[in-house]
Amino acid sequence: MAEPFTTLTSLPMPLIRDNIDTDQIIPSREMKSTGKTGLAVGLFAGWRYTEIGGRELDRKFIMNDPEYANSQIILGGANFGCGSSREHAVWALAEYGFRAVLAPSFAPIFARNCTRNGILPAVLDAEEILKIAESGASVSIDLAEQSISIKNGDSWSFPIDEEAKAMLLEGLDAIDLSLQMADDIAAWQQADRAARPWIYLGTSI
Repeated sequence: MAEPFTTLTSLPMPLIRDNIDTDQIIPSREMKSTGKTGLAVGLFAGWRYTEIGGRELDRKFIMNDPEYANSQIILGGANFGCGSSREHAVWALAEYGFRAVLAPSFAPIFARNCTRNGILPAVLDAEEILKIAESGASVSIDLAEQSISIKNGDSWSFPIDEEAKAMLLEGLDAIDLSLQMADDIAAWQQADRAARPWIYLGTSI
């Protein structure tokens, strides 16, 4: 299970570039295991470091600006998370500490991977994202209310489907959702065994 997402307040890191793909989020050379850990060091490695495969920080890249050292929110551009379907991109974001990405649009598979790993992909208009970036203020997100606000009183609503919202609020992944229906699944299996015993080889009814 992921950490439940209810409310969050953080200074957002503006990375407002369109078409940021999953290979830019975590290059394939940084994916050295199939697990969810050990990936944060490779997050945005192509921009974050001065050389391919190196670890010397490029101070011009915003992620290395001390002002955003504790940011938990990314302000992104359109089509965020496009490219391959690698879930490692979301794992790297989560391990580093990001809990939300605000962007005008997301690649659908990336957005689904986010909600299954405790990261909120919230859609806002490009003008709204730019306004947040220009304010330099912290952002407050209330998932239950589906609202995003900044200190000057400006606030915006964002859409999210009910299943994704429930998964984030409760910290559930796809397996957890299935297990919530364990009794129904067991009842169906029992009825199916009675109706079609021949497909359950080696079991008794």
